[in-house]
Amino acid sequence: MDFSQINILAVICAALASFVLGAVWYSAIFGKAWQKELGFTDEYLQNGSMPLIFGSSFVLMLIMSFGMSLLISHGGGDAIDAYTGGLHGFVIGLMFIATSMGINYLYQRRSIKLWLIDAGYQITFLTIQGVILGAWH
Repeated sequence: MDFSQINILAVICAALASFVLGAVWYSAIFGKAWQKELGFTDEYLQNGSMPLIFGSSFVLMLIMSFGMSLLISHGGGDAIDAYTGGLHGFVIGLMFIATSMGINYLYQRRSIKLWLIDAGYQITFLTIQGVILGAWH
């Protein structure tokens, strides 16, 4: 594999943007609805190891951002820009991540509302990652 086309700064920025979006998405925008759908109380959430959860989440977002960068750099050549990068992210989020989550949520008997919140976040952050990575390609 050729990693010479990977812009590490763009990968890090895309992961950071995803992380910040997650903080806003799961607190200010959909926090209470997400908690209700999962049956989580404020006390339950405060008992988690936040450094471990947030740190691990960021590492996973870095891996996703790096993977997206690989796909963009090998799949579009010089024609990649912010629009096509965002389109890559949107398609991956909608047609792979959201559908995979949907299958799991069906068997776990989770609500459509929870799926919309979680899948919507994944689609949105992958689109943003694609825009950032495509713009810096």
